[in-house]
Amino acid sequence: MAYGKVCLTYALLWPSRFKWKILINTMKYIFTIAFTLLVLSVFAQKEIKLEEVKNHIGDSVKIQAKIYGGKFLESAKGTPTFLNVGDNYPNAPLTLVIWGDVRNQFKTPPEEKYNKGYVQWITGKIELYKGKPEIVITNPNQIYDVVAAPIGK
Repeated sequence: MAYGKVCLTYALLWPSRFKWKILINTMKYIFTIAFTLLVLSVFAQKEIKLEEVKNHIGDSVKIQAKIYGGKFLESAKGTPTFLNVGDNYPNAPLTLVIWGDVRNQFKTPPEEKYNKGYVQWITGKIELYKGKPEIVITNPNQIYDVVAAPIGK
C-alpha cells in the first residue's frame, strides 16, 4: 500500500514540477535576452559631427574628423601624446589623449601616423578637461581610417 501512495503522490506532483522547470527555463531565457539588450544599449555609440562635441560630454561617440597632428610629451608624467582633432592647437575642438602604456601599442608613434591630414573615425567617451573636450584613447583600434587621400578642413 505504501508503494501505491508514493506512486500516486509522484504522479500527481510530477506534472507541476515539470511545469515549474519549463517556467524557470523560460524566465532565464527572457532575462538573458533583456540583459543583453540592456548592455548593448548602454554601450551603444552615437555617431556625431565634430561641431556637436560640446553637446555630448559623457557620451560614447563615433566621430569622423581630420587629425591635425599632435605632440608627444616624453618627459611629462604618464608620457602622454595629444592629438588635435578638427584644427591645429589651440583651436582644436577636440583633443585625443594617449597615455604612454597605450602609445606602446601603436605600431607607429601616433603623432607621426596621424600628421598627414587624413580623415579618421574616432570612437570613445567624451570628457571635459579644464573646460575642453577630450577623448582618452585606451586602444589603438579607437582611431581608424575613413579615406586614403588627404582632404581639407
